Amino acid sequence: MTDPQLPPPPGAVPPLPPATSVPQEPAPGAVPPPAYPSAPPAAPAPYPPAGGYGQPAPPAAPPGAYQVPVGGYATSSGSYTAPDAAPKPSGFLGLLALGLSILAAVVMPIIGGISAFEVGRRIPQGISGSTGDLGFLSPARDQVLWTELSFWAGTVLGIAAIVLGIIAIRRKQGRGAGIAALIVAVLGAIIFFVAVFTAFAVGGAAGYAAFTT
Repeated sequence: MTDPQLPPPPGAVPPLPPATSVPQEPAPGAVPPPAYPSAPPAAPAPYPPAGGYGQPAPPAAPPGAYQVPVGGYATSSGSYTAPDAAPKPSGFLGLLALGLSILAAVVMPIIGGISAFEVGRRIPQGISGSTGDLGFLSPARDQVLWTELSFWAGTVLGIAAIVLGIIAIRRKQGRGAGIAALIVAVLGAIIFFVAVFTAFAVGGAAGYAAFTT
């Protein structure tokens, strides 16, 4: 082994210098290799999923699927709506109760008033001239019978109107007419007695005036 500080002996091959990388120029017409882009910046943290952390997110709609707007579709004004399938209750029951109450409060007092007027005209002395028996009613026997029949007929019609009116209110079959039937039927009894006693008094006064002349 030779000393590196000494000159090489004659005929010796000098050592080669260490190889260094020399940039090579691309050949004419060669395509340069593509440059790789740098890594994109880190994206911000996403918002919590729709179901919250720990809950599976709802499946996304496939591309091209029809999307329904949030809250559904608003119904346009004037659009067609399906009619109610439940049938509307009939108001016949309430009207029937109202008709019976009118008969009890109007028709029966008129009949009873006309009969009572005839009773008072045929018996001008009235009840004050009775002797304890009903024989004094003989001159107006038919009129007394009609007055009594009108009273009982009005009582039956009034009770029927009250019962039917209550049923109509409970079943909502003519509720307004049922309420009116109750009011008219209750007032019918007062109207009947006022009409009969007033007609009897007027007939008695007319009969007494005709008897004294």
